[in-house]
Amino acid sequence: MPQTVVITGASAGIGRATARLYGKRGANVVLVARGRAGLDVAAKEVEALGGRSLVQVTDTADAAQVEAAADAAEQAFGPIDVWINCAFTSVFAPFDEITADEYERVTKVTYLGFVNGTRAALKRMLPRDRGTIVQVGSALGERAIPLQSAYCGAKHAINGFTSSLRTELLHRGSNVHVTVAQMPAVNTPQFSWVRSRLPQHPQPVPPIYQPEVAARGVVHAADHPRRKQYYIGASTLATILANRLCPALLDRYLARTGFDSQQTDLKPPSGESNLFEPVDRVAGTDHGVHGVFDDSAHPRSFEATLARHPAAVASALALGAGAAATAKAALRRRVRAGAA
Repeated sequence: MPQTVVITGASAGIGRATARLYGKRGANVVLVARGRAGLDVAAKEVEALGGRSLVQVTDTADAAQVEAAADAAEQAFGPIDVWINCAFTSVFAPFDEITADEYERVTKVTYLGFVNGTRAALKRMLPRDRGTIVQVGSALGERAIPLQSAYCGAKHAINGFTSSLRTELLHRGSNVHVTVAQMPAVNTPQFSWVRSRLPQHPQPVPPIYQPEVAARGVVHAADHPRRKQYYIGASTLATILANRLCPALLDRYLARTGFDSQQTDLKPPSGESNLFEPVDRVAGTDHGVHGVFDDSAHPRSFEATLARHPAAVASALALGAGAAATAKAALRRRVRAGAA
């Protein structure tokens, strides 16, 4: 039977790239976001790849709308197997330049949107004692950076909330699983439609990865949800390790470099932001999967590939160790023969 998968934030970026992968599997993909244009094109992509789609125009900050989307998903396709929380929004600005309304909106979408999605998924999964929830997190959920205090705060909150939930599920002995896919910098359209008060065009902190790298990590996490979290991209792992080893030093480093590294030489975006309203409301305004950084974004991650294929890595290491031992023994025999 094909899987039924709900993806929030499915109209662009990581969510949409993930929807394409599930489309290739022939899955039933429920596409949830605010922007009708992006969702409609995403639905066509899923169906062209072999899956079935259902569009749900939904503001994930509204718990009632999320609940209605979950109802529609099960009415159309039956029990939800996987729920992926990916929707978010942000503001690029120093903290004292972000208004209370803006801060509240980022928190409602980027944090409470995940809470709402998780609640809707659990309401259906717990009675059946099966299902998987994937939270699309970020390295910034462990290591905060300047100019993104609202987003970093929300991603930190997701980690805390999810860890608490995981312990509750373990206490119950539940077969419902929750895991987090921690993301690196990704080339999504958000950097062209985010609300920004920076003098130049915002960009993710390099190295930048393509959304397909992130999507493969999300799908792998959904397939293997017993791990607490997955680090997608070597930069994610390096950032988290550095923060645990020398957080104060990293604070000073980011104070010096964090402002410039999040801006390009391009002029700031002139269009509207998607903070309170989607920028793809009407036909012809779809923004696709990729952002404007295709020239500098990496299409693959060696570290993420290793994480997806641990058995192959273990075999390769074992073979390498065996070959090294054989070579060492041969060298010893040659040395002994020469001495004789």
